[in-house]
Amino acid sequence: MTRTDMHHQAEDSGPGGYAAARLRLLNEKARSGPPRRSALAGLTDEWLAGLFAAGAPAARGVSLVAVGGYGRAELSPRSDLDLLLLHDGSDPGTVSKLADRLWYPVWDLGLALDHSVRTPTEARRTAGEDLKVQLGLLDARHVAGDLGLTTALRTTVLADWRNQAPKRLPALRELCEERAARQGELQYLLEPDLKEARGGLRDATALRAVAASWLADAPREGLAEARSRLLDVRDALHLTTGRATDRLALQEQDQVAAELGLLDADALLRQVYEAARVIAYAGDVTWREVGRVLRSRSVRPRLRKLARERSDFLRRAVAGDGRALGGGKPAPERSPLAEGVVEQDGEVVLARAARPDRDPVLPLRAAAAAAQAGLPLNLHAVRRMAAGARAFPSPWPAEARQQLLTLLGSGRPTVDVWEALEAEGLISLLLPDWDRVRCRPQRNAVHLWTVDRHLIETAVRASAFTRRVSRPDLLLIAALLHDIGKGWPGDHSVAGEVIARDVAARIGFDADDVTVIANLVRHHLLLVETATRRDLDDPATVRSVAEAVGSAGTLELLHALTEADALATGPAAWSSWRAALVADLVKRVAAVLAGQAPSDPEEAAPTAQHERLALEAVATGAPVLSLRAQTEPPAEPSGDPEPLGVELLIAVPEQAGVLPAVAGVLAVHRLTVRTAELRSLDLPDGVDGSVLLLDWRVAAEYGSLPQAARLRADLVRALDGSLDIAGRLAERDAAYPRRRGVVAPPPRVTVAPAASRHATVIEVRAQDAPGLLFRIGRALEDTAVRVRSAHVSTLGANAVDVFYVTQEQGVPLPGEEAVAVAGKLEEALRV
Repeated sequence: MTRTDMHHQAEDSGPGGYAAARLRLLNEKARSGPPRRSALAGLTDEWLAGLFAAGAPAARGVSLVAVGGYGRAELSPRSDLDLLLLHDGSDPGTVSKLADRLWYPVWDLGLALDHSVRTPTEARRTAGEDLKVQLGLLDARHVAGDLGLTTALRTTVLADWRNQAPKRLPALRELCEERAARQGELQYLLEPDLKEARGGLRDATALRAVAASWLADAPREGLAEARSRLLDVRDALHLTTGRATDRLALQEQDQVAAELGLLDADALLRQVYEAARVIAYAGDVTWREVGRVLRSRSVRPRLRKLARERSDFLRRAVAGDGRALGGGKPAPERSPLAEGVVEQDGEVVLARAARPDRDPVLPLRAAAAAAQAGLPLNLHAVRRMAAGARAFPSPWPAEARQQLLTLLGSGRPTVDVWEALEAEGLISLLLPDWDRVRCRPQRNAVHLWTVDRHLIETAVRASAFTRRVSRPDLLLIAALLHDIGKGWPGDHSVAGEVIARDVAARIGFDADDVTVIANLVRHHLLLVETATRRDLDDPATVRSVAEAVGSAGTLELLHALTEADALATGPAAWSSWRAALVADLVKRVAAVLAGQAPSDPEEAAPTAQHERLALEAVATGAPVLSLRAQTEPPAEPSGDPEPLGVELLIAVPEQAGVLPAVAGVLAVHRLTVRTAELRSLDLPDGVDGSVLLLDWRVAAEYGSLPQAARLRADLVRALDGSLDIAGRLAERDAAYPRRRGVVAPPPRVTVAPAASRHATVIEVRAQDAPGLLFRIGRALEDTAVRVRSAHVSTLGANAVDVFYVTQEQGVPLPGEEAVAVAGKLEEALRV
């Protein structure tokens, strides 16, 4: 048969041809999910069986076997066909021709094919050498040909797997851990890989393999549904993109959500995260059980016998348990941890006398004990407690509040214990508001976690600061609740204040403590936003923070919460530079709260260096500059703190266009601006001219800082117009490959009312991009305002830049003029 004949056979096999039937099936809106995957597998089976029968009418000693996902009858629209042509080795020539009759029609239809041709012996040998091949064969399913050959291979492969499980399972676990380290956790990623990330489809398949080993089994509740949900999402992804992809890219999420009948992309991600969380938690429990079983098997027989004899003796002497006198397995050692809670086999379990139905605080007591001991909660213990759990009365019993605080203050072990409680619904029972933030995505590249995990991470970070505050209990509760308002519309800090007030009262805090907790939640962003976006030398800035905070004790707590929140957000949210700014603000606010009124800012007298640069600028008629590394101590005493940056001093004969010129040159040299101050400098008597002094803090975006001489040369060219900054930045931008992505919201420029008595404060929120400050500076130059200082803040893809501007006379802009300037700036940035 020629290849053309095989092509026609592929099209004509079955009613209307396989390709047409496949297309009709995929376009049936009424059939989706598991029924469609099963139907697609059945249709493909029928087509391949027809091809097989045409190529081998008397099929003996050869069979066609589906493996992997196809073997599980789980075909997504663009799934590979994983096929094994199995033969007994008696007629290699016939088998080779049959393979061509099977593979070419599949390729001709544009279907991805993963194929092999092996004897049973070769299949077993390959499986023994390649763990991935062995995993695929565990799902082997007969499609056509010699059923006995397929059945014998399945039986042999399963027997091999069970016999080799003590060696193979550790290798499988290592494979899963390597993949997780490479792909990340599905339940937190904004663009997750549904298959490869931790908690994805590969992990679900690994759990099936563990179950097939008979050594351990995964928790079954919800696992099949979670796996099916991820497969449904992958089906929709294949249909909407037309590609065989497992990565749920941002630009495709709305389409996938619509295909699944969901409200929006956030609803889609929440479903994906919830499914991934079920699979990941099941994996944690299963691999712990595998480890326990393998450890027990590794104990030498003599030691097992001694342990049995010792256990029997102790049970007879102490417990008097008549059931144990007749022998049987020794009871594992149990060490008390708390009332009703013991340690056994490296896990926290319930004591034999524990009565969850009569001890409502038991879940929190067990969780606190587990976190304090750094041990996992036993799955069956959690389920037993969940079965008998009930909500606490309001206010909570004092013990319940103390156990919650102990759990939150236990550091890193809190995360796993909290996840165990959440998996069985105990957190939602204790804190009903938690459901609003559970698995809620945060569409900001700065955030590493979903909202609920971020709250727990903040509590973990805050636990390290409990020694530096007078009320660690309030700090921990505020950390747990600070973003609880993100489950509601509007400003999450405002909504969170209301929820935090209710939750704190329900937990049992008194009225004064409730007020402090609510205030911390309401203002948890106040310090970092003020420190990075406002002029700390302006008395109005310090007074406004002091009025919002209210007391020294609250300020102390807010400082610790600010750092914990930022550290729990991600590496881009906290730095030595931000820490130093926040600490400076806290020091100034503390002075005001202690009764010291902030004085009006006085322009500092020029230093000797300032005067030297100014005189040189006047003498040369050109800009001069110096670079000096900042030497402030790090915000954290431990670890290797990042440098605070470099002080850039520039003196230039006063002229138009200085701000955009300097900003543009720094952008060309890939320097990030953190703060910028500009002022006219009075020169000594007898020296004619006027000099503008710029005192900026910058950091290198990549690599090391450029030489001062290169910066000065480019600044001279920028000021005389011979350096086309806009063109250079455009060329660099064009050199980067264009990627489809989420369309950024338009820039927004506003005037901050009453933010300063000495200047008008204009706030710019825009998508961060090279040269943004250059564009802003050029637009402000066109409005003929004078920029006194700039405070630049970048979080992920978002820039929030604040400019203190005045009229030429050094006074704030009138209200209408300020609004007009903001409007012109916004219009310029939208172009």
